[in-house]
Amino acid sequence: MRHTEKSRRPRSPSPSLPEIGYLRLPQVLSLIPVSKSTWWVGVRTGRYPQPVKLGPRITAWRVEDIRALIERPGR
Repeated sequence: MRHTEKSRRPRSPSPSLPEIGYLRLPQVLSLIPVSKSTWWVGVRTGRYPQPVKLGPRITAWRVEDIRALIERPGR
């Protein structure tokens, strides 16, 4: 089956992101292609958003913050 221009839909950078909520680190790294260590350095330096502690061993990021990072030019 051959694809035509009509059948192709433009993809948004994050089609499966909910409007609100939290993302765990593996989900974030699937959207932002950097290593864990690079991500944590970016968090410390302010390049990437600060996490939210949801429990003693649960760290997550607000979907709104990750969406803003994805949409930011020159991230």
